[in-house]
Amino acid sequence: MISDDVMELQKLFYQTHDYSDKKFTDRVLILGIGNYLMGDEGVGVHAVQALSKEKLPDFVDLMDGGTGSFDLMPILAQYPLVIFIDATMDFRPPGTVDILYPEFAADFPTVLSAHDVGLKDMIDALEFKGELPKIILITVSIDGMTPMSIKLSDKVKEAIPDVIKTVKSLLSKISIEKA
Repeated sequence: MISDDVMELQKLFYQTHDYSDKKFTDRVLILGIGNYLMGDEGVGVHAVQALSKEKLPDFVDLMDGGTGSFDLMPILAQYPLVIFIDATMDFRPPGTVDILYPEFAADFPTVLSAHDVGLKDMIDALEFKGELPKIILITVSIDGMTPMSIKLSDKVKEAIPDVIKTVKSLLSKISIEKA
């Protein structure tokens, strides 16, 4: 079952943003990627939920991006910068937080979690269309997935405050100029 927090966050996001033809040149999108129903694989969604309870700069939008389908393309194309938060199965200790600055789909880790192909394909498509925003990727290492579980393992759950700290540190270095 999807938590009420997730549903409210998604409804609020879609109700307050118009993606038809608007460019958010003065906004940053933080996008939590992952399958909420697959345990640690949903850490990006859990991180966005946690961030929604934090004091963030006014220029920040938060979104649960689910498993990163092509439906996100028109949304991502509207932002100059997108910060992804995602799980990765990179054989590092669970809960390891890392920051990457990929410029192309090939720059993404080779072993992202279950939605690896869809996310890389979406990035390729945006690049091909000339609509690829700058991307910062925050990854959280996981051991595996737990089908039909919304719970995070202890090590991955303990990484959420590190993800929040990392996001806040990145945001403190971003200067947004109003158009």
